[in-house]
Amino acid sequence: MTPTCPSHTPVMGLPLHTAGIGRCHHLAPTSTSRTAATPSWGRGLRSQGLSALGSGVERWGVVIVSRPYAGGTHMQTRRPSRDTTIALIAILLLAFNLRPLATSVGPVLKQITADLSMGGALAGLLTSLPALCFAVFGALAPSIASRIGAHRTIGIALVALVVGQGARAWAPSAGLFLLFSVVALGGMALSNVLLPSLVRLHFPQRIGLATSLYSLSLTLGVTAASAATYPLAVALGGWRAAFTATTAIGLAALLCWLPMLRYAKAKHSTGPVAHHYSVASVARTRMGWAIAVMFGIQSAQAYTIFGWLPTIYIDAGLSEVSAGLMLGIATGAGIIPSFFTPIYASRKAEPVGLFLLIMAFLVAGYLGLWLAPTTLPWLWAIFLAFGTASFPLILALLGLRSRTASGTAALSGFAQSVGYLIAASGPFIVGVLHARTENWSWSIGFQLILVIPMTFVGIKCCRTWFIEDELPSGPPDVVPSL
Repeated sequence: MTPTCPSHTPVMGLPLHTAGIGRCHHLAPTSTSRTAATPSWGRGLRSQGLSALGSGVERWGVVIVSRPYAGGTHMQTRRPSRDTTIALIAILLLAFNLRPLATSVGPVLKQITADLSMGGALAGLLTSLPALCFAVFGALAPSIASRIGAHRTIGIALVALVVGQGARAWAPSAGLFLLFSVVALGGMALSNVLLPSLVRLHFPQRIGLATSLYSLSLTLGVTAASAATYPLAVALGGWRAAFTATTAIGLAALLCWLPMLRYAKAKHSTGPVAHHYSVASVARTRMGWAIAVMFGIQSAQAYTIFGWLPTIYIDAGLSEVSAGLMLGIATGAGIIPSFFTPIYASRKAEPVGLFLLIMAFLVAGYLGLWLAPTTLPWLWAIFLAFGTASFPLILALLGLRSRTASGTAALSGFAQSVGYLIAASGPFIVGVLHARTENWSWSIGFQLILVIPMTFVGIKCCRTWFIEDELPSGPPDVVPSL
C-alpha cells in the first residue's frame, strides 16, 4: 500500500510529495542507507517500470530524489530536458494529426464522390465515419492500452493512420476507400482517447500547460487541413496526390514516436498489481456521464458551427467568399482560447467562472447570428469561436478530474465514445429543422436550447470531483502501468 500523509491528498496513487509536488515532513525515513531510502512502495513502482537511482526513483524522465534529514524526508524533482523535449515534440506532432484525416475530406468531397462513383448514401456514410470510428475505437482504447501499454498502442495507431491514409488515396473503388478510411480513422480515434492520459504520465505537474500546447497543435491541424487540402489538390493535380502528400505529416509523427516506445514496459511478475480501469466501470459513474454529455453537446455545437455556418451567412445575404471568411474567423479565432483555457483551468480548483464565461460567448454568438447575422458577422463568428473553447476545457478536465493515468484513459474513452455518438446527431437535426421550416430560426434556437443542459453538467464537471472516487475498486495504490 502507498504510505499516506495526514496533510496531503494522493495524486495518481501517490502522496503529493512523492508525485513531485511540494515537500513533506511527515514520513520518517527508516534508514539513511541507499537501500532503505527506497521504501517498499518505491520498489513497487520500480517493478512497474521505474528505476531506482540511489535514494530516488526515475519516473518517465522525472527524477524524484529523497534526501533524509532529522525530521523526515525532503522530496525534490529534476526533469531531464532531453526526455521532456522528446515527449513534448512527440505529443504535439501526434495531436496535429488527430483531425486532418476527418476534415480534409470536406473540401474535396465532390471530387472524391465523382471519381469513385459514390452515391448520396455512401457520401453520407463517409462524412459520418469520423464520429462513428471515434465512438467505436475510442471505447476500445483503454482496454488495448492496459494489455500492451499506451505507448505501444499509439505506435500501432500511428502506423494504421499512415497506412490507411496512404492506401485510401489510391483506392480504386468506393468500398476500399471507406475500408481504408476506417483503418486510418481507427488509429486516429485510439490516439485521441489515450493522449490525455499520456499528458498526465509525462507532465503530471504541468497538465494545464501541456494540454494547452497539444490543444493548440490540434487546432492548428484542423485549420491547416481545412485550408490546405483544396489548394494542394489543385497544385498537385487532384485529391489523390493531396492525400498522399498529407501522409508525410503522419509519417513524421510516427518517426518521432519511436523514441517513446522505450517507455513501453514488458509484463512484470513481481510488485503490486495496478488497477486498470475500464470504460464499462466509468459508465456506472455520475462523473463519467456528466463529462460524456458535456463532451457530446460541445462537439455537436462545434460540428454544427463548422458545417452550417457558411450556409447560414449565405442565406442571410453574404457572398460565398465572405461566408467562407467568416468560417475562417470562427476557426482561427479559436486558437487563442484553445491555448489559454487549459492553463487557467489547471490553476483553479473549480473553474466554474471560466466555463460560464465561455457559455456566455456561445449564447451571444448564436443570438447575434439569429437576430442580426449581417450587421456584425465577424463579431458573431469570434463569439462562436470563443464559445467553442469548452473543448480544450474538457480536454483539461479529463486529466484534472482523475488521479491516475488509467483513470484518465478510461474517462477519456467513455466520454469520447458516448460524446461522439451524441455529436453525430447535432448537424443532422439542425439540417432537418432547416429543411422543414425553410429558415434558420428553429435551428439556431435548437442550439441555444442545448446550452442549458450543457451548462448544468459543465458546472458539475468543474467542481472538485475525481473519477476514481466513484469507481468500485477505489483509488489505486500505485501508478497504473501504461
